[in-house]
Amino acid sequence: MTLSQSLIVHYGSTMSCNDIDTRIGARIRAERESRGWSLTDLANRASVSRAMVHKVERGDSSPTANLLGKLSGAFGLSMSTLLARAEMAGGNLLRRNDQPIWTDPETGYIRRQVSPKSEMPLDLVEVTLPAGEEVPMPASAYAFIQQLIWVLDGSLVFDEGDVRHELQAGDCLHLGPPADCVFKNTGQVPCTYAVAVLRSG
Repeated sequence: MTLSQSLIVHYGSTMSCNDIDTRIGARIRAERESRGWSLTDLANRASVSRAMVHKVERGDSSPTANLLGKLSGAFGLSMSTLLARAEMAGGNLLRRNDQPIWTDPETGYIRRQVSPKSEMPLDLVEVTLPAGEEVPMPASAYAFIQQLIWVLDGSLVFDEGDVRHELQAGDCLHLGPPADCVFKNTGQVPCTYAVAVLRSG
């Protein structure tokens, strides 16, 4: 058994796509309304269309990872924090079968929230990126966090601004200042990596 198989044996989820889309949409609307923003305000701050924000809030459209990165950045939140607020119940123990899973409808990128909801400024996330896929993330998604990426299986090409990192299983990268980033799996098999997110605000 490989390291990732022992830590992250492939999983299923009891939460349907519609359920999670509805929860994410409701959370985005709650974050927007708590700030007194209109749909247009959020759309402008996130550099996305008003129609797309409206569809996501209604649960009519599954948001992509890139879109969630833009929306969370507009709120001054990490994507992990935004999804955790949408997905998670309380409690100090989050068992594997209860860990929320979200799938990017565009790339098949699978995100599992590993750490329980808590007051700690730390989130632990597991990601599986299918072979041949890439996920761009805007600099705004990294403006309020520090982040480590630990590759568990496969290989990951990570473009951090103008710097390219080629990571193999076991490699761990501490991200630098906020920059537009792209996660790429140029290999022939899925890449699985862990992300530790330390919130600084």
